[in-house]
Amino acid sequence: MATPPGARGTARPATLNAHSASGNAPLVLSGANVVLPTGIVREGRLIIDGTRITGAAPENAQVLDVTGFTLVPGFVDLHNHGGGGASFTSGTIEDVLKGIHTHRLHGTTTLVASTVTGEMDFLAQRAGLLSELAEQGDLAGIHFEGPFISPCRKGAHSEALLREPDPADVRKLVDAARGHAKMVTLATELPGGLDSVRLLAEHGVIAAIGHTDASYEQTVEAIDAGATVATHLFNAMPPLGHRDPGPIAALLEDDRITVELINDGTHLHPAALELAFHHAGAGRVAFITDAMDAAGFGDGRYMLGPLEVEVSEGVARLVEGGSIAGSTLTLDRAFKRAVTIDRLPVEDVVAAISANPAILLGSYDEIGSLEPGKYADLVLLDSAFDVKGVMRRGSWVMEPQLG
Repeated sequence: MATPPGARGTARPATLNAHSASGNAPLVLSGANVVLPTGIVREGRLIIDGTRITGAAPENAQVLDVTGFTLVPGFVDLHNHGGGGASFTSGTIEDVLKGIHTHRLHGTTTLVASTVTGEMDFLAQRAGLLSELAEQGDLAGIHFEGPFISPCRKGAHSEALLREPDPADVRKLVDAARGHAKMVTLATELPGGLDSVRLLAEHGVIAAIGHTDASYEQTVEAIDAGATVATHLFNAMPPLGHRDPGPIAALLEDDRITVELINDGTHLHPAALELAFHHAGAGRVAFITDAMDAAGFGDGRYMLGPLEVEVSEGVARLVEGGSIAGSTLTLDRAFKRAVTIDRLPVEDVVAAISANPAILLGSYDEIGSLEPGKYADLVLLDSAFDVKGVMRRGSWVMEPQLG
C-alpha cells in the first residue's frame, strides 16, 4: 500500500455519525447564490434547524454571512470503491469509514460503496460488512460491480473470477446485503443476464448495464427487461459504430436509462461528455467517481481486489496490462471541471451530481436538493468552484473557510 500524504482530515473511530446535529443551534446561511431545482437564487438564504432544512428562521437562529459563495446540495456518488488510501472492496470497517470521510471532505454526503469481482463467498462476506455501515447510516447502500461481466470488457477485474449472471448467484449477493443492495452491474448479453435483470427489478435493485459486449439489439432487450442504468457509459463497452451502433446508442436514446459518467479528463474526451448531455439530457446523467483507494490520497501502488494498480500523476492503471483501473476522482473535481472546462450550466451539474443519483436511490424526498424538509446536506463553493465547506445532516464535516 502506498504511503503518500493523507487526505484532509481523519475518520472517526466507530461511526461517522458520532456527532449528532440535533443539539445544534438553528443556522441561517445568508447572502449566497443558492442553487435550487427551480434555478439559482441570487443573494439567497438557507435555514437549517437540527438535521433539516426549514422554511422559517427561529428567533434564536445564528446567521452566517456567506455572500459571494454558492450553496449546492451535497453530492451523491453511486459508484465508488474507496479513497483516502482505504478500500471498500477489502478493507476493515475502520478502513471503509476512512474512505467515506475522505469523500465527505470533498462534498460527497451520500455514498454507495462498490465492490469488484471476487469469489462469491468473499463478496457475500463484504456485503455483510458494508451492510453494517449502511444500517448505521454511513453508507447509502452497496453496488456489486462484477463478477457477472463480460471477459471481453473486463477492465480492472480478474478474468479468472468472472462468471455468468445466474439469477441464483445474483440473488445470493442481494440477500447477503440484507436489504442494502442498491445496484448490480451486469453484462446482460451473457446467459442468465435478462432473467437476472428481471430478478433485480422485482427486488427493487438497480440493474446496470456495464462491462458489456452487447449489441444494440441485446441492449434494447435488457432495457425492456428492466435495466435502468449504464455503468460508466463509453468505458468497458463497444464503441459507437455507424453500422453496428452497439450499446452506447441504445443507452443514450432510451429515456428509461440514466448514464453514469466519469468526468476526470481521463475516462472521457470532452466531446463524449457533450454527446452524452446532448442526447440524454441533464435529467439522465449521473456523475460518479468510480474511485479507488488513491482518491484524495496520492500516487503509488495499490490493490484493487486481487489486482495490483499503479497510480501515476493521478491516473490509475493495472500493473499487468495497463488497463485503466477506476479513478482517483472526487466529486468536487468533477463538479469544477464540468462548470469551468466543459462549460455546463451549474444547474445541470447539480442535477447530475446530486438530484439524479438521489432519484435513482429512491431518496429524493430526503436528499438531492436544498428544499425545506430535506436533510441539511450541502456544499459551500467559492467563486472558483472550490469546496470551502461541507455540511451533512446539519453538522459541518468541513467548517466554512470564508477568509
